[in-house]
Amino acid sequence: MKINIGIREENTQEVSIRLSKLLADEFILYTKTRNAHWNLEGTEFHGLHVFFEDQFNRLDEMIDSIAERIRAIGHFAPGSLKRFLELTHLSEDDAADNYGKTFMKNLLEDHIAIIIFLRENIDLFATGYKDYGSSDFLTGLLSVHEKMVWMLNAHLKG
Repeated sequence: MKINIGIREENTQEVSIRLSKLLADEFILYTKTRNAHWNLEGTEFHGLHVFFEDQFNRLDEMIDSIAERIRAIGHFAPGSLKRFLELTHLSEDDAADNYGKTFMKNLLEDHIAIIIFLRENIDLFATGYKDYGSSDFLTGLLSVHEKMVWMLNAHLKG
């Protein structure tokens, strides 16, 4: 049974397409952060190992909430690696080495790319598609990514 939540079907379809791209980006970033956690080397190993674990746990929560948002507006979330790679804006390239600064620079670039995507869609969701819930949802994700960028950038200044 299709539930009418007050948003036109074509609008929820467009929002779900954009949320699916975001979900793919978040999943790729999550995987890259896990990779950094697993394969990190160097004198800062322990501190960064714990840092990356905190980051991928936050990303895991965001991934789940994005998929649930897609479902809440009446669509199915992509759930395969193949589909994520088709949808993502990010590169899945591995770091040139396994040192903390290299991982952090690459992850920082990906967080910034997601922030830009979020900013491009917040107003569009609200004014273009009349989906204020999804717009507000993106604003919450934006705040989390901005904090993660701040933390990555602070580590790089050392």
